[in-house]
Amino acid sequence: MAFEFTDTNFQAEALNPNGAAVVDFWAEWCGPCKLVGPIIDELSSEFGEKVKIGKLNVDTNPSVSMQFGVRSIPTILFIKNGQVVDKQVGAASKATLKQKLEAII
Repeated sequence: MAFEFTDTNFQAEALNPNGAAVVDFWAEWCGPCKLVGPIIDELSSEFGEKVKIGKLNVDTNPSVSMQFGVRSIPTILFIKNGQVVDKQVGAASKATLKQKLEAII
């Protein structure tokens, strides 16, 4: 299961200067988010020991969403050593997300 990022834990959990993270910005009412969510869960199961993979609900955690200029969801950020190195806006296949994830490991 994917990690739950929040405004409170985001800095410590996602922006670790010595690691990698994948953050899925989503909301309950977002149809495409419901397609991406299970893929994020699968990737978390596959890569969870190497990369912190999780979700951030934009409705309950607006600060991080604003900080990163997230205007459309789903938006998935790929973070390495505390820096955003790639971004996926909109739904994407598991193969596409896996390729982007493998690039930050």
